Amino acid sequence: MKKTFSIIALSVIGFGFISCKKENKEIAGTETVATDSTDAMPAHSGDSAAVTPAADETKAVPVSNQPSTTIALSESNFDFGKIKKGDKVEHVYEITNTGTNPLVISEVKPGCGCTAPDFTKEPIMPGKKGKITLHFDSTNFDGNVSKYADVFANVEKAPIKLTFTANIQP
Repeated sequence: MKKTFSIIALSVIGFGFISCKKENKEIAGTETVATDSTDAMPAHSGDSAAVTPAADETKAVPVSNQPSTTIALSESNFDFGKIKKGDKVEHVYEITNTGTNPLVISEVKPGCGCTAPDFTKEPIMPGKKGKITLHFDSTNFDGNVSKYADVFANVEKAPIKLTFTANIQP
């Protein structure tokens, strides 16, 4: 019994390490970018492009003690196209505070260690813009990859999911 449990535990741990090494599945991005804190949280429509894994729903989410606001994104998905294996690329997502309260981005959590975030740390005043930059290191990948980062901010529908794709060439 102990041996079976040990094998299962090691398999789960090994899968965790491998999952960040190479992903050959493509996730179609959506361009629905406005988040309105006055809307009720809708259930997912039958959109097959939803990229929120069910496991994320059980994770602890950073809670903001700031009053809610609303935002608009320049885009929620970006395609780097073909890049060479080993290239380090980045993309800037522009975020606009469309609400009446300051927008505070508390955290940006990438789904993989190959992606590093930078973001506007100070509050973004109503009508003003901030930036979220995702840096991607393609060293350990081949072929088509899809990655994401969750943005935690004082909006009702947090986290906001930013995604990107790339086709890694040898």
